Amino acid sequence: MHNFKKTLAAVGIIIVLLFILVAADTLLYPCTFMRNDIHAISNNTYDDVFVGTSHGKMNIDPETMEDITGRTGHNLCVGGEYPVDVLYMIKLMIENGHTPKRIIYEVSPGYFVREKEEGNNYLLFFHEFPLSVSKLSYFRDAVIKCDFRTLLFPWYEYDLSYELSHAKDNLSKKLSGDYSADSFATETQKYHESGFIERYPVDIETLENDYAEEWFPEDIVEKNMDDLDEIVKLCKDNNIELIAVTTPLSDRALVESREGSAALNEYYSDYFGKADVEYINFNYGQYYDMTEHDLACYTDLDGHMNGDAARRFSKILAEVLK
Repeated sequence: MHNFKKTLAAVGIIIVLLFILVAADTLLYPCTFMRNDIHAISNNTYDDVFVGTSHGKMNIDPETMEDITGRTGHNLCVGGEYPVDVLYMIKLMIENGHTPKRIIYEVSPGYFVREKEEGNNYLLFFHEFPLSVSKLSYFRDAVIKCDFRTLLFPWYEYDLSYELSHAKDNLSKKLSGDYSADSFATETQKYHESGFIERYPVDIETLENDYAEEWFPEDIVEKNMDDLDEIVKLCKDNNIELIAVTTPLSDRALVESREGSAALNEYYSDYFGKADVEYINFNYGQYYDMTEHDLACYTDLDGHMNGDAARRFSKILAEVLK
C-alpha cells in the first residue's frame, strides 16, 4: 500500500508538470505564420505546393500563378526549411489525405551545405504538426537531436517579455482556431493567406554589401542529399510530380558568387537529370533572359524580391510550368 501511494504521488506530480508545460506552451509560444501554413496543408488539398527557403517564400506568389495556370496552390517555403523538414511536410500531406498533384521545390544551395541549426528552427515546423505518424517519425529523425530545452520549453527561444505581453492574444487565437493573416503584417512585409510573403520595396542605395557566402559542391552535407533522395522517391511512389526551381538573383549577387553558383548549377542539373526531375535555374541558360536581375527588383543582396517583382516572376514561372 505504501509503494502504491508513492507511485500515485509520482504520477500526480508528472501530470501536474505536464499540465504546466502545456499551459506555458499555449500561452507563450507565438502564433507564427508557419502555424497558418501547416494548418492550410493539413486541411486542404492543393494542385501545387511550393516548398523551399525564404527565396521561395518571398519570390513565389501562388495566387498570381493560379490566375495563369488555373491550379490552386500554397506556399510552404520559409527561411530555415531544410530537406528533412520538406520530407516530413510532404509525408504529413499524404498521411492526411491531402496529397498535392505537384511539388515545386525551390532549391537554395545554402540549405544543402550546412546542417540544420539548433534552436527554434527545430520546432518551427514540428511544433505545428497535428498528432500523427509523420510527427512521431519527424521527432525520431530530427527533433530528438536538439537541445532538451527546445522540447520542454519551446517558447524559451523567443523574447519572453514580448510573448508575455501577447499571451492573451496567443490564447485567444489558439482556443478559437483563428488563422487570420492580418496579424503578421509589419512595416516591411505582408503575409498572404496563400503563404506568400510580400516584401515592400527598399531604397537599394542603402543596401549594405552583405552577400551570401559562396558555396561549392564539396561543401554539401550528405544528410541533406539523403533527405532529398527520400523526397524524390516519396513523390514518385505517390504519383506526385516534382519540379526543382532556383529563383533569380540580382546580377550583383551573381557576380559575387560566380564560381560557386556555376558549379552548383552544374551539380544540381546533373543530380536532377539522373533523378528524372526537371530542374529550372533562372540564373543560367535560356531561363536567365526570362527574368529580372536588376537590383532594384530586390530587397537585399541575397535574392529576396519585392512584391511587384515577385508577382512578375510568378507569372513567368507559371508560363514556364504550363
